[in-house]
Amino acid sequence: MLLLARLKDKLLLGVGNGPLLFIEKEAIMAKKKITDVVAELSGDFLAENGYELYNTEFVKEGRDWFLRVYIDKVQAADQEEPQYVSTEDCEKVSRFLSEKLDEADPIEQNYYLEVSSPGMDRPLIRPEHYERYVGEEVEIRLYKAMDGVKNLQGVLENFDKESGAVTVTVDGKTCELTLADIAKAKLAVIF
Repeated sequence: MLLLARLKDKLLLGVGNGPLLFIEKEAIMAKKKITDVVAELSGDFLAENGYELYNTEFVKEGRDWFLRVYIDKVQAADQEEPQYVSTEDCEKVSRFLSEKLDEADPIEQNYYLEVSSPGMDRPLIRPEHYERYVGEEVEIRLYKAMDGVKNLQGVLENFDKESGAVTVTVDGKTCELTLADIAKAKLAVIF
C-alpha cells in the first residue's frame, strides 16, 4: 500500500514523480459522490493497465479523512493461476490517481489517499463480487439470526443477480439468503 498525504495545494509523496496527465476540471466538478469521481477518473487508466476498480471508500476516522481505493487485476478467462496486485501496481495507480485528483480537486478537506488490493479476505460488496466468487469459501454475517446463527462459513453455491438470492452450503446444509439478509460477506481464508 502506498500512502499519500494531500493538502489543499500540496501533495506530499514518498516517491518520485509520476506521468503528467490533464483533464478539464469543470467536467467532473458537478457535485458527485467522491467514489463516483474516482471511478470516472481512473476507469480508462485501470482498464488500459489490466486493473479493475474493486471498491472505493471515503471515510472519516477520528479527525482524518481517508480515500481508500481497492484495485484488482483483471483475470483472463484462460488464466489458471490468479494474478495478484503488487506494491508496484498500487504505486502506479496511486501516482496516476493523485495527479488526477489534484487537477480535478473534487475534495474540499485534507485527506489521505490509500491504494491497495482488497486482500485475500476481500469483502463481497457488489452483486458482481458475488457472481465472481461462486464456488469459493465465504464468511457471512447476517443482520438477523437464522436458526439461531448469525455467522456462517461455507461455499457460495449460487447467486441470482436479478433477485439478489444467495445460496450457501454450510456443513452440508443449503442456506437460502438474500442480499438484504447479509450484513457483511467476505472470502474466507483457509490455510
